[in-house]
Amino acid sequence: MPPAPPARTRRTPRRAALTAGVCGLALLLLAATALSLAVGSGDVSAHDLVHGILDPDRSVRGQLVVQEVRIPRTLAGLLAGVALGLAGTVMQGVTRNPLADPGLLGINAGAAVAVVFAMSVLSLTEPGQYIWFGFLGACLAAALVYGVASFGREGATPVKLALAGAAATALLVSVTDTILLTDSHTYDQFRFWQVGALDGRDTDVLLQALPFVLAGGVLALGLGPRLNGLALGDDVARALGQRVAVARLAGAASTVLLCGAATAVAGPLAFVGLAVPHAVRMFTGPDHRWILPCSALLAPVLLLVADVVGRVVAPPGEVQVGVVTAAIGCVPFILLVRSRGKAAL
Repeated sequence: MPPAPPARTRRTPRRAALTAGVCGLALLLLAATALSLAVGSGDVSAHDLVHGILDPDRSVRGQLVVQEVRIPRTLAGLLAGVALGLAGTVMQGVTRNPLADPGLLGINAGAAVAVVFAMSVLSLTEPGQYIWFGFLGACLAAALVYGVASFGREGATPVKLALAGAAATALLVSVTDTILLTDSHTYDQFRFWQVGALDGRDTDVLLQALPFVLAGGVLALGLGPRLNGLALGDDVARALGQRVAVARLAGAASTVLLCGAATAVAGPLAFVGLAVPHAVRMFTGPDHRWILPCSALLAPVLLLVADVVGRVVAPPGEVQVGVVTAAIGCVPFILLVRSRGKAAL
């Protein structure tokens, strides 16, 4: 009987398939980026598109639209998409909760309170003025939740994180609602920010958010092996030599950086960080070393395509990207439920 082939040889076809999948997602991201630059409610020719990117003439309307509107909008989608895709994957891995998203740790609720405070108390009206309050609020809320969950001998376990996040979210939402009920002007401003959007973002804001996305992204991508260990349970992870508390703290730090930057750029976009990791797992399996980069590629594809759909689905107006992502993002869950249901049968 011939000897069995070595383990590396057996894994080669699987690794090749995953590598090909990553390359395919990268090409899909390039196509979505081109689509975001080319398609919109305004009429822009191919000539104006190319020159608007490479050598814009601001006296030509089409090139001005590309330079001032579509490029910042596309960059905002790329930054927010990468951040949300990685943050959702890390959060689900750290908490071992398949329904984890930025709302789980009170991040969205903290950002909302800070933005409402900036609008109501400080009378800020421009997105470039108040979005960084959203970033600060997201960071403080996540720090509060993690600090509360860390009390006790076992530290910040997944169950304690979920409970602390739910309690903090309920408290912060009540504060937000109290302010909005007494200030109709702030409510008119806040309701557009709360849905989430990519339009109207200044390039300076994107450049300020970029270092946070880069820092959080590098930290998240390095957590792949640790997340694989946490998925086996805390005791097994410790037996494998991992420092569980350090891994969870690093995951929380990367999530705060990524979610805070995404909130600053696009508002509290829902469903992207929740749906994308599930869609990726249908192809990659449970290995976070592959889930993380694939999520970082697929999430901006979802966000950019949703933004393009929102631009053209209701002319001459637009549908906010947060509404479209919620409609598109439900598809992976429907497929997941169907596949799990068949497996159960």
